[in-house]
Amino acid sequence: MLVHPGFDPVLIHIGGPLAIRWYGLMYIVGLVLAWWLGRRRALLPGSPVTARQVDDIMFYGMLGAVVGGRIGSTLFYYFPDFINNPFVIFKIWDGGMSFHGGILGVLVAMSLYGYRHQLKFFTIMDFVAPLVPPGLGAGRVGNFINQELTGRPTDVPWGMVFPITRDGIARHPSQLYQAVLEGLILFLILWFYSAKSRPRMAVSSVFLMVYGTFRFAVEFVRSPDEHLGFIAFDWVTMGQLLSLPMILLGAWMLWLAHRSPNN
Repeated sequence: MLVHPGFDPVLIHIGGPLAIRWYGLMYIVGLVLAWWLGRRRALLPGSPVTARQVDDIMFYGMLGAVVGGRIGSTLFYYFPDFINNPFVIFKIWDGGMSFHGGILGVLVAMSLYGYRHQLKFFTIMDFVAPLVPPGLGAGRVGNFINQELTGRPTDVPWGMVFPITRDGIARHPSQLYQAVLEGLILFLILWFYSAKSRPRMAVSSVFLMVYGTFRFAVEFVRSPDEHLGFIAFDWVTMGQLLSLPMILLGAWMLWLAHRSPNN
């Protein structure tokens, strides 16, 4: 049995309410990695995006991820609170970000960017998809440092006690599982898959399918949200409910991409 190191969520205390937190730093790390990888991809022969355009795409993507993540968290996980008081959506100091909401925000942002610069939607998304996983992995490391989104009780040798839970029970370090699956492995799959010419929409499809599958699987060892619990059958979580459409949509899109390469 392992014990969480008990990191201070605050990296640097500046003074008063001002501080640099690990979780916020992880967002910056994810953005910088995406920008660096995007610039590298833009220099490859046949790239539909120039290195200069990567800067604008990162700005649009960041804005979409933050706004969409906040809206998604409120609507998917705190909808009753939103109905009672719609202004809770602006209470960013209470935290709350949803990946599924963030990806929807990115889709809207990329649509707007493509419209303004005469680029097809899936041309942009196929370019952007391999840049996303490192940021996802960094975010999960931030969750681990904060001791949030902990796993379910377990007796595996690497089970970890999280002091914040105050129950002394060893749990799956599900944040690290997700960091490896959604950050490292998903990145490697997409990076090497996209290294060869693929039909438009194929890379985006693989992202949806693989991420959805990884997230669906990890939910079996990740504790469900306390205020929601299980959504159905005493085992279906909100994360699984939101991931299943991603898997199905990704599979359909991949079939369509290969059936109609010039769609």
